[in-house]
Amino acid sequence: MILETERLILRKLRESDLVDLCKILCDEKCMYAYEHAFTLREAKDWLEKQLRRYAEDGFGLWAAVLKETGALVGQCGLTLQRIPEKTVTEIGYLFRREYWRNGYAIEAAAACKNYAFGVLGVEEVFSVIRDNNFASRRVAEKNGMEIAGRFTKHYYGTDMPHIVYKAVKPR
Repeated sequence: MILETERLILRKLRESDLVDLCKILCDEKCMYAYEHAFTLREAKDWLEKQLRRYAEDGFGLWAAVLKETGALVGQCGLTLQRIPEKTVTEIGYLFRREYWRNGYAIEAAAACKNYAFGVLGVEEVFSVIRDNNFASRRVAEKNGMEIAGRFTKHYYGTDMPHIVYKAVKPR
C-alpha cells in the first residue's frame, strides 16, 4: 500500500490488474479525452509503463481500490510529465465510468498532492488536462489547483488543447 484515504487504498499496479485496467482504458467513454479507447496491446503497454515508472522514478499511477469491496475502481498517482518549459510532477487520475461522481477522484488526487509535498518533498504539482475534460478540471480545482498555462499536444493524429493546473506546497 502506498496511500490510504477514507474510502480508498492506493497501491502499485500489478500485472494481474490488466483486466480491471481494461475496464477503464478500453472504454471509449472513459477515454474520451484521449479520442479513442485503447486496444489490449495499448493497455498492456500502459501497465508496463507504470511498472517501469515505479522502478525508475519511485512512483507512477497507482491502483485505486475500494476498501469496502476490494474492487479496483481507478488509478491515480504521480508521474513525471513534460510541459513546454520543463518536466513536472503531475497528479493524474482515471476511474471506471460506473464509479464516476462519487468523489473518488478528488479523494485520491488530494492524497497524492499531500504525498508529493510531504513524502517526495516537491515544491509544486501539476495536472495537465484536456480542455474539454470538465470533470477532470473540476477535480483539479477542488484539489486547490489553479490554471498556470495552456498548450497543445499532438496525440493520435489530433491536436489537443490542454490546460496546465498547478498547486504550490504551502509554506
